[in-house]
Amino acid sequence: MEDIDKINQEINSSKDLSELNSLYKKYLGRKGDITLALRGIAELPEEEKRIQAPKLQSLKRDVEEEISKRSEELGVSHAEDMLQEEWLDVSVPGKKVEAGHLHPLTQIQRDVSEIFTSLGFEIVEGPEIETEKYNFDALNIPQDHPSRDIWDTFWLSEPKNEKLKEKNKKLLLRTHTSPVQIRYMEKHQPPLRIIVPGRVFRHEASDASHDIQFYQVEGLMVDKDISVANLKAVINEFLKKLFGEDVKIRLRPSYFPFVEPGFEVDMSCVNCDAKGCSVCSQSGWLEMLGAGMVHPNVFKEIGYNPANLALSGAEGWQGFAFGVGLDRIAMMKYKIDDIRLFYSGDLRFLKQF
Repeated sequence: MEDIDKINQEINSSKDLSELNSLYKKYLGRKGDITLALRGIAELPEEEKRIQAPKLQSLKRDVEEEISKRSEELGVSHAEDMLQEEWLDVSVPGKKVEAGHLHPLTQIQRDVSEIFTSLGFEIVEGPEIETEKYNFDALNIPQDHPSRDIWDTFWLSEPKNEKLKEKNKKLLLRTHTSPVQIRYMEKHQPPLRIIVPGRVFRHEASDASHDIQFYQVEGLMVDKDISVANLKAVINEFLKKLFGEDVKIRLRPSYFPFVEPGFEVDMSCVNCDAKGCSVCSQSGWLEMLGAGMVHPNVFKEIGYNPANLALSGAEGWQGFAFGVGLDRIAMMKYKIDDIRLFYSGDLRFLKQF
């Protein structure tokens, strides 16, 4: 065994923490000289044990202290070197972390959802990939119906699964959120009030007012004594809460295959206070949404008994539905003149909101 002076000389001559760690392993590691010597004491005669044990324990303590002392010296030196190499001025202000914010369409969707939930409506969602049945057939739009020409549809490739082919489950990207109304009514009994926000798709040319994708909110209310008066009251309350109490609405007859009667709902122009401007084509009115009383054929499709077909004394249901584009609402509210800006990813545009 080397004496303490020689060991201390080795320790104090170490140039860095790595070299000092090697010396620690050499003397105090699991297979180090001092460690093995201490283990070997058990094999010595009793007289020799009493002499060697205290010496080796003292040697171990001295080496540990010397290594610890040298470690502190090298550690301080290392820290000083690092500080010189990587000097940091802690008085310099930190970089500002820019916080994100909600997309304008998300803000509008939340505002619309909050208004309708305050009116007692439930928010419902559904799949963006739909079947022909839910997107068209169940909504009184059979395959040979001319109104299908209204929707420029993204049809998907036919499923390879033979069972799906047999069930005639032709798939498409939904053209409106009305299919969710059918799905909901299949599983729930009236009375009910729901809105269905979500993204829809149309295979059409993009311009300032059209895009291949946009967001809609569909509404549905079904009960025993629902009338056009209820429809007008709900839409009127919705638009007033969204655009202000001065807003006025009007209903014009229109055609939608899943409602009868159907209406186009106009709102007094918020850009010119209904005086007439380029936004409203000098009319003072803006076309906002389509609506109407749910067609009896839609109720029959999902197993509800329509009020106009109910026998005397039998329970019959009737209701209204409406649909509005969230993109159109956002364009009106924020005075945006091109729908494509919502999906451009241009931060210069998005940061304004």
